[in-house]
Amino acid sequence: MTKTDLSDNPDADEMAETRTAWAEDRTVLANERTFAGWMRTGMACIALALGLKAIFRETDYPLIAKSVAEVFIVVAILIFWAAVVKSRKAQARMEDHDVEAQSHQRMTTLASILTFGAVATGVLLWFL
Repeated sequence: MTKTDLSDNPDADEMAETRTAWAEDRTVLANERTFAGWMRTGMACIALALGLKAIFRETDYPLIAKSVAEVFIVVAILIFWAAVVKSRKAQARMEDHDVEAQSHQRMTTLASILTFGAVATGVLLWFL
C-alpha cells in the first residue's frame, strides 16, 4: 500500500483516532501522577520542617531554627498550589476519552486540606 492508499482507508483513520485517544488518556494519567508527585514533595517539606524540631532544643538560637522550619512550610504550600495550577493547565489542553480525569474541584480540595495541615503544623512548630 502506498501512503495515499492508507489515507483513503477509513479503518486507518479510525485506528489513528484510537491511538490519539489512547495517547491523550495516557497523558491525563501522567498529569495525575505528576500532581501526586508534587503533593508528595510538599509533604516531604513538611516532614523536613517537623524534623527540624529535633534541633529546636539543641540550639542556642531556637528562633532561627523555627524560622528555617517555617520556610519549608511555606515552600510546601507553594508546591501544593503550583501543582494545582500546572494540573489545571494540562487538563485544559486535552480531552479524556476512556479515562476519567480527576476534577479540578477534587485537586483544589486536596491542596486546600494539605495547605491547612501545613499551616497548622507551622503554628504548632512555632509554639513548641
